[in-house]
Amino acid sequence: MPALPSCLIDPLWAELEGLLGSRPEFSAAHPWGCHRRRISDRVVFEHIVAALVHGSGYERIAAPGCSDRTIRRRLAESGERGLGPKLHEIALAAYDKIIGLELDDLATDGCITKAPCGGEKAGPSPVDRRKGGLKRSVATEGGGVPVGIASAGANRHDSPLLEPTIRAVKQQVGALPKKPVMHLDSGYDGKPSPL
Repeated sequence: MPALPSCLIDPLWAELEGLLGSRPEFSAAHPWGCHRRRISDRVVFEHIVAALVHGSGYERIAAPGCSDRTIRRRLAESGERGLGPKLHEIALAAYDKIIGLELDDLATDGCITKAPCGGEKAGPSPVDRRKGGLKRSVATEGGGVPVGIASAGANRHDSPLLEPTIRAVKQQVGALPKKPVMHLDSGYDGKPSPL
């Protein structure tokens, strides 16, 4: 039995396909205008979902028909176009319509992850010999669905990330209830942030 049923993957792919739009079969950036056929976006999407479900790197998920470099390149292209937040917003709206988001009970926590390829927000990690790292602050609703995320360099404290995390929640789901309960880790001790 698959870890993520196709009844969830197919509608998500349909939404992403609509955001991607039609793309040429051959890369227009190639000097000769041809070269190899472009790997279909659906194949890359399935590899990304497999990496997320299994929690493994792209090198392990890559196959002869889709390399880890292709996966990274397509993710970078999607990121430049801002498709991630749009897809997250669509998924949250569908979840809210079908099941319902519990926005009066939120939890927020931060973690440090590796960023070996760097990036505009990466910074020296205090727990990994100052290698490139990223601090993520994620807010989840009462059922555990992520509704907002903010990030900064790994050497940042959690407390300044609370306000951007709350702004991200409001941007993704709209207005919050009058007095939501926010469960915070002790890392968020510091100046209070308005809800």
